[in-house]
Amino acid sequence: MYGVCGCCGALRPRYKRLVDNIFPEDPEDGLVKANMEKLTFYALSAPEKLDRIGAYLSERLSRDVARHRYGYVCIAMEALDQLLMACHCQSINLFVESFLKMVRKLLESDKPSLQILGTNSFVKFANIEEDTPSYHRSYDFFVSRFSEMCHSSFEDPDIRTKIRMAGIKGLQGVVRKTVNDELQANIWDPQHMDKIVPSLLFNLQSGQRTESRSPSPLQASEKEKESPVELTERCFRELLGRAAYGNIKNAVTPVLMHLDNHSLWEGKTFAVRCFKIIMYSIQSQHSHLVIQQLLGHLDANSKNSATVRAGIVEVLLEAAAIAASGSVGPTVLEVFNTLLRQLRLSVDYELTGSYDGSTNIGTKIIKAHEERQLQEAVIRTIGSFANTLPTYQRSEVMLFIMGKIPVPGIHPALTSIGSGPEVTRMIQVMLLKSLVQVTAGFQTTNMLTALPSSFLEPLLSFSLTEDPELRLLVLQILLSLIDRHDNTAKFSDISIISDISVLKLKVDKCSRQDNLFMKKHGQQLYRHIYLGCKEPSSGGQHYESLFALLGLLSVELANEEVVVDLIRLALALQDLALSTDEALPVYNRCAVHAIAAAYLNLICQLTTVPAFCQHIHEVIEVRQKERSYLLPEDVFIDNPKLPSSLEKVEGDVLFLQSKITEVLGGSGYNTDRLATPYVPQYTDEDRLSKRKSIGETISLQVEVESRNSPEKEERTPAEEITFETLKNAIVDSVGMEEQERERRRQVVEKFQKAPFEEIAAHCGARATLLQSKLNQIFEITIRPPPSPSGTISSGYGQSQSRSVPLYEMKFPDLCVY
Repeated sequence: MYGVCGCCGALRPRYKRLVDNIFPEDPEDGLVKANMEKLTFYALSAPEKLDRIGAYLSERLSRDVARHRYGYVCIAMEALDQLLMACHCQSINLFVESFLKMVRKLLESDKPSLQILGTNSFVKFANIEEDTPSYHRSYDFFVSRFSEMCHSSFEDPDIRTKIRMAGIKGLQGVVRKTVNDELQANIWDPQHMDKIVPSLLFNLQSGQRTESRSPSPLQASEKEKESPVELTERCFRELLGRAAYGNIKNAVTPVLMHLDNHSLWEGKTFAVRCFKIIMYSIQSQHSHLVIQQLLGHLDANSKNSATVRAGIVEVLLEAAAIAASGSVGPTVLEVFNTLLRQLRLSVDYELTGSYDGSTNIGTKIIKAHEERQLQEAVIRTIGSFANTLPTYQRSEVMLFIMGKIPVPGIHPALTSIGSGPEVTRMIQVMLLKSLVQVTAGFQTTNMLTALPSSFLEPLLSFSLTEDPELRLLVLQILLSLIDRHDNTAKFSDISIISDISVLKLKVDKCSRQDNLFMKKHGQQLYRHIYLGCKEPSSGGQHYESLFALLGLLSVELANEEVVVDLIRLALALQDLALSTDEALPVYNRCAVHAIAAAYLNLICQLTTVPAFCQHIHEVIEVRQKERSYLLPEDVFIDNPKLPSSLEKVEGDVLFLQSKITEVLGGSGYNTDRLATPYVPQYTDEDRLSKRKSIGETISLQVEVESRNSPEKEERTPAEEITFETLKNAIVDSVGMEEQERERRRQVVEKFQKAPFEEIAAHCGARATLLQSKLNQIFEITIRPPPSPSGTISSGYGQSQSRSVPLYEMKFPDLCVY
């Protein structure tokens, strides 16, 4: 009987005998290396047997796992690893199937040691580059199982950490194995990313919590190499670094969902850390895709709490700073449009107190201070994005933001949840603050193209409003736009400086473009400086900004003509402070006197005309002795000591226009222009900007449209202007204003309350009239056609041209393409 058994044993296939020989009698002795070398040599010599070797090893391993013979299990996996590393033949695919089957068997086990063993074998396999592709291999089980191991909740913390780290390594192996193989299942599919990314973020987050407990230095040094957080971050970076253009969205979306589901936006720290990893890991040309996803997520959360939206905006701020020039991408204005829309919604939420514009009991309570924090974060983010743009694109963004601001008389009617004056004012403040951020550090060589009239005119109209905050913001914007050599800080302190060389001003020669800019917009700037000083509500900050603006115009954009105009403007400010017709408080009068003195002291040293400097210094010395409250050192302080009223300010304490004209005329300056007092020209813009009510501005626009409508065909004859006419106009001005106000109210009421059919009929009639006029113009402009239309012979033998419209003419085929 023994002989029969021995005979049958000798008849067993050779590969089975070789496999059996690698297992020792005692599993603690480990793999029999000599026999393992024989098995490896056999597998390399007969590669067609490799699949059978794998199947047999798999069978033995399954049997050993079932019998809890874990020593033999380890030996079998070691043998498999060595065979896998040694063989790269075409038939390795069938062997890999057996190998993956055994790894799956280990991962399905409840024993942590077997799970870790299987993971380590899989990681080794993942690092092997196969020569032949596999069309049918699937890694879905491994993605699910490794993700589950990443969330392990084993009781023993050390074993739990090992299992989680094994899961992270396994996911890293799956990514390495599949990401570059087009024949494998696409690892970037949402079904896989929704498991991989949250598993990694979970370990990042849990690692952040454990690190905050600050372990002892010895413990930290021992576990530093085995930190799950570092491993997770490295795996996450590798995953993102392999993402192509079309896969960015699938990789980032699970991050957004994880932060939403676990309320991690409000803390900001973890969300910012995640997106820093993302922005530094992905390819730089894909940065704008992440920004666009964040913007879309911000829109999707527009009715969420202010803290959540603020967290998303903070992440945007950090991401934009990292991405630099690639952050905005091709849709520049869309980025700013989204941020401005969020800013406007926040203003509406703050004022209405709810997300739907109603005050129902069931609506969520909105905290005003949280909305304010959000608004400040959005404004900072707008500035951060703008800093990444070149000059020409930043000019477009400035125009775009200006187009969103409800400017009195230009485009006030903007739709919002609340359309009251308070909403309009807050929107104006927030958007002007955004412009302050966008214009910070703005530098251009051509002011004329960078600051067109379509931007400057609406901006300057705000410097005439009664709201001091708006005026101050406009002044800050103007300072940023004009300052190209960082001179603004040197004018921040209004004082009388005997030698301006200590300021170290950077003065360049005025270019041709600068001359054209001042020729076109100089008078507007002078007028707004004058009217800004005239405002009773102006405070110390306003006067400091106005002085800085005068100084910047002198060093950045000044030629001889501009210098003359600025001196005239300073003297006009002195006359303004002396005038009793203006209802200016004493502080404002003293402040205007101080600005005029400080500026004339500056400009006289810039012109370097000795006689001019002597006159200015003489007046300043007299003021220092007799009336120090007319100098900036005694006015622009915390508690200025001012007189109750300004009377008899005359004589040697005033700068004389005749004296200045005389001394500058000797140096070649235009005496005629210097001798002419500066008088600002008041326009309709002043009247429009002084309006407090948006409704009044709308009524004015409707009135202008009605006056310019084509229904008024008859032109009124020119009225002869006599003394009686002027007298009647002055007497009846009050009554006329009442009539005008009533007529405007009726026009607005008609458009607000009239039926839609009546308004449509009115507009249709105007359109019909316009069409008839156009038809008349077209008939007049049509001329007799050239020869292709031919001629018509009249009955009297004369040739008469036939009038054929151009679009009815017949052209030869060769002339048509």
